[in-house]
Amino acid sequence: MFQDKAAVAAAAQSLPVSDSASVAAATSHDADLTKPAGALARLEECIRHLAGWQQRAVPRLDTIEVLIFAGNHGITGRGVSAYPAEVTVQMVANFERGGAAINQLAKLHGATLSVTPLDLDIPTQDFTTAPAMDEAGLLAAVNCGAAAVPAEADLVLLGEMGIGNTTAAAALAAALYGGDAASWVGPGTGVAGNALAAKIAAVDMALKLHGDAMRNDPLEALRHVGGREIAALFGAVLAARRNRIPVLLDGFVVGAAAAVLAKLANDGLAHCMAGHVSAEPGHRRLLNMLAMQPLLDLGMRLGEGSGAAVALGVLKAAVACHAGMATFSSAGISNKS
Repeated sequence: MFQDKAAVAAAAQSLPVSDSASVAAATSHDADLTKPAGALARLEECIRHLAGWQQRAVPRLDTIEVLIFAGNHGITGRGVSAYPAEVTVQMVANFERGGAAINQLAKLHGATLSVTPLDLDIPTQDFTTAPAMDEAGLLAAVNCGAAAVPAEADLVLLGEMGIGNTTAAAALAAALYGGDAASWVGPGTGVAGNALAAKIAAVDMALKLHGDAMRNDPLEALRHVGGREIAALFGAVLAARRNRIPVLLDGFVVGAAAAVLAKLANDGLAHCMAGHVSAEPGHRRLLNMLAMQPLLDLGMRLGEGSGAAVALGVLKAAVACHAGMATFSSAGISNKS
């Protein structure tokens, strides 16, 4: 439990690293499998990534946790979304009934899905007029996200639900990496015309109002223009790193939350992989800033962890090959000299 922002920042400065011995053992095992060296390309990279963080030469994906956080945003009052704020509550109910895309994908992969709503009846403040959260609210959300990460997980997938949260993600990305609203804002739920203009204007207003407070302070940027679910996502990314759990990120909102840790610590996201790049234009730009290459590019823009869950199939393929293939010696096949 973090008591204040200083404790969060301190935790980000003392992070475990990938286990090089496990990476070396996984690489050695891979070299003996019945295939040309490097033939499975990024699947082999995925294995090295999982091996280092799971501290196993042969990684496993037996316990997969899909964590979704939901929050409501005061900024929706400015007409930045194609859907009303009550859809957040309605979609949370849909998740709980098993009716959303992420439910089907989690079931397909045998993953455990949990949904955490954060004070949906009390939206954050409209960040064009005030900080989205006070420090107590920020810490509560960060601690909620951190507590949701099971220590025994082999892999965590992160998703979100929150009408208006691509507006918050755009503002947060701009605060962290610079640029004006137009360079980060996209259609989100499908806005265009006046609604898209309102979204751009809202982010520009926020950057002007809070710019000095957010400059060089990622946690203040999160507090001023983020949201409760975005803060919880950051907390989950931080907790996973502290527990050496690899993380598969979803789209723009999840990426913006994770970027806070990237700004707090060099290689802060070394335990994370980008499941996909979404159709939201700011996401591709953000991944470039983070130097992360997505596993998939399918033009998806649903959120709720769906892109990461589709990418999970890639990781499962990598693990299946690494764990199940014969070696040259066991198969009686001559290796190259």
